[in-house]
Amino acid sequence: MIYAIWLDILLALATHFWLRNYRPKSLLLLIAPILTIPGFLAYHLHSDPPSRHATFQIYAVFLGALLSSIIVYRVSPLHPLAKYPGPTLCKISKLWTMFIAYRGGLHLYHQALHVEYGPIVRVGPNELSIADKSFIPLILGSSGLPKGPLWEGRSFSSTNEKVNNTKLLSVKDPQRHAQLRKPWDQAFKATPLHSYGEILVEEVGKFTNLLEEKYRTSEDGKAHVDIARWISYLSFDFMGYMAFGTEFNLVRNGDKDGVFENLESAIFWPSVLQHIPWVTPMMHAVPFAGTSIKKFAAFAMTQAKIRCGKNAQKRDLFHFMLDALESDPKKDPLPFIFNTSVTAIVAGSDTTATALCTIVYYLMRYPASLARLRRELDEAFSFEDCAPVNISQLAELEFLNAVANEALRLQPPLPNSLQRAPPEGSEGKMCGTTYIPEGTAVIIPPYTLHRDPEYFSPRSEEFWPERWIVKDDPTVVLDLDAFIPFSYGPANCAGKPLAMQELRYITAVLVRQFDIVPETGFDLETWEEGLKDRFLLAKGPLPVVISPRQSAR
Repeated sequence: MIYAIWLDILLALATHFWLRNYRPKSLLLLIAPILTIPGFLAYHLHSDPPSRHATFQIYAVFLGALLSSIIVYRVSPLHPLAKYPGPTLCKISKLWTMFIAYRGGLHLYHQALHVEYGPIVRVGPNELSIADKSFIPLILGSSGLPKGPLWEGRSFSSTNEKVNNTKLLSVKDPQRHAQLRKPWDQAFKATPLHSYGEILVEEVGKFTNLLEEKYRTSEDGKAHVDIARWISYLSFDFMGYMAFGTEFNLVRNGDKDGVFENLESAIFWPSVLQHIPWVTPMMHAVPFAGTSIKKFAAFAMTQAKIRCGKNAQKRDLFHFMLDALESDPKKDPLPFIFNTSVTAIVAGSDTTATALCTIVYYLMRYPASLARLRRELDEAFSFEDCAPVNISQLAELEFLNAVANEALRLQPPLPNSLQRAPPEGSEGKMCGTTYIPEGTAVIIPPYTLHRDPEYFSPRSEEFWPERWIVKDDPTVVLDLDAFIPFSYGPANCAGKPLAMQELRYITAVLVRQFDIVPETGFDLETWEEGLKDRFLLAKGPLPVVISPRQSAR
């Protein structure tokens, strides 16, 4: 029996060696040796058939030895990342990270780790978080690293190679990414951007009319609304018209079909499973698992097919995508249009809506900033004379841009997990003087960088838009090299020009036209505390009271 136990332990160590060197991504390849090796040993070393007790003992010893070997190796000096500090639980398993992500506080947790351990922290068995601006171009730049394994878990569909090869957000090959990115860059040039601006003005007009209708028909002459929900609906309606040429009318009719609610639910599980991406294929394969994700995927595919079947009068986003499809006859249309649809819906509505809600929140919390912004807007577009807000002039307004940038600094839409990793077979890569071994993922955390006093001070944790316009003051640190709310490099956000246009215009219209205050009894500070890291920043309700602005005071 002693011989069997020692052989069992040796086989467990050999299994760990195989797993560590070959790093299988398939769930089947991970489970197969754990199930078959102890069973094979039990069958050959005991009676035929082996007793239940003997089989249980063989399996228990094997699993115990395997887990012990993994844990000891990961915390030992032999591990390639042993020199980097970090919590022991992070070094042992990504399950701890997954638990933090489940609670929605991963961005806060990583920020706390960097405060405790410094700019480079080991946040997983084979993962580093680097909050040092000098690494941004080295990791995210054109000569940096491809997407890491975390992106494989952010999937709303099958993860087979054919589908993955059409995913702009997660494709690893730089040349393939450049091919997929090209129509997106075309879609956000000056001419289409002007067309999108016209759509935006129209949709915002509908939005403000409905707000006015709401407070005109109320008993107290005020509109009591969840502004976070209303802005989300507005952003979703605008995205639908801009991307698909379709009017969803969520602002007018509400989310009666649960479209937006399902989107918010669908984002949850990828934000958790991205930390153990080998589970994602199993979730897609099981019929009853990931219901919200599958519903959202079905909605995205339906919208893409509808758009492909009609000739839009305006040049919407899909016009450029379909042009790219026609220029490449070998391209499989269904995966391409599906992934385009998912990207447009998630990146084109939810991220912008959260940023807008953040701006509204901070302006309510800091009345002096609101007053200054109003003065700037009134000088540009006279409120007393009912001059309309000119969308083309907003990029020139200094304080408006400062407000938008400060909100994006404090609450970047992708707060934490901009992950990259050396390509397979590369044996790692030197990033400056730091060697990143193959099999190591690297995170650049915008939330942590944006609140680092070394890059933004004073008042690093406060909303202070003046930092963006103060000149020749040696006490103010504003390091734009550390400001990456839209990521950085060739994989940065293609829709940044449109997002900034949307932020400026909606903010300007709301501030100039309405008085917005927190609902009675609502603790304003709790809203910021309730923001969750769901790889995108997720928000909760923001109840407010809206009334018509009385004067240009």
